[in-house]
Amino acid sequence: MGLETPIQHDATPNGINKPESKTARPSMDPNVHNAVLGSLLIKPWYPSFYPEELVGREVERLYVCQWCFKYSKDLINEFLGHLKVCAFKDTPPPGAVIYTKDGYSLHEIDGEENKLYCQNLSLFAKLFLDTKSVFYDVTTFLYYLLVAHDPTPPVPVTIPGHSNSMNGQVVGFFSKEKMSWDNNNLACILVFPPWQQKGLGQILMGASYELSKREGRLGGPEKPLSELGKRGYQSYWSHTIARTLLSAPQKKTLTVTDIRDQTYIVQEDIIATLQAMQVLDHKKRGGAENVINKAKVRAWAAENKVDLNPPVDAEGFVEMEEDEYGGDDE
Repeated sequence: MGLETPIQHDATPNGINKPESKTARPSMDPNVHNAVLGSLLIKPWYPSFYPEELVGREVERLYVCQWCFKYSKDLINEFLGHLKVCAFKDTPPPGAVIYTKDGYSLHEIDGEENKLYCQNLSLFAKLFLDTKSVFYDVTTFLYYLLVAHDPTPPVPVTIPGHSNSMNGQVVGFFSKEKMSWDNNNLACILVFPPWQQKGLGQILMGASYELSKREGRLGGPEKPLSELGKRGYQSYWSHTIARTLLSAPQKKTLTVTDIRDQTYIVQEDIIATLQAMQVLDHKKRGGAENVINKAKVRAWAAENKVDLNPPVDAEGFVEMEEDEYGGDDE
């Protein structure tokens, strides 16, 4: 299917980085009215910092390469010409593959080594993010691309006779600072609108914590979180904590420290999540003011349909990357 007849995906609110009601909408209207990713038409929610000399103050339709996120408002002369020569049209996305499982892969790329790619990715992401502002100074960040090998919906190929189905499609990402004084394991996270509500955000969050384990650095997302960010992480933290508690031996008592050591979620987030789950009993035991009621945890897990299998399988990480992330060399 050509770009002239894109498949529309209205970005109705359903994820952690977008508004959920009229009251949550930003005061500024998007400067890109329609973004075309490959042949998928997506309605932006926020303005992005695309250069005015290339895009203008407003553009009705911006064409974005599904492979490298290069953009143009001109379809015939510029964009279709780029697609024929894009360096990534016949190759997988850039970066080293660090994780593969169930039809998804994570590629780690360095913002300094892939500056233009990361800038273009960030500019596209800003169309769906209201709080992030680092889009040109990408050199101090690592980016983790979530690649779907059989994406649903698929991205129709825009070049007649060309197929890139084997190379996969970037459907989201998270970034983190290379050196974070606060040990933040995530700075920005986004699943692109056509692929939201599929649990992919949980994969990205799970990967960020698994990388923390491998690096031996206890941390969490950059704070303060937006209200929507809090909801997304509340879901991840609560399901992870419930899974940890339910997987423990029946008579084993787990402390907040034990949960921290197993999940690498910081203690303040564990405590706040347990309170939100309403699974604490106010009893003094062993010097503690509160204890976790496992019966309440089981009831909460049943009500919220907690999957005992985590969203990220630690064994899905590529073995050769162990040393890079601080893994044991045995």
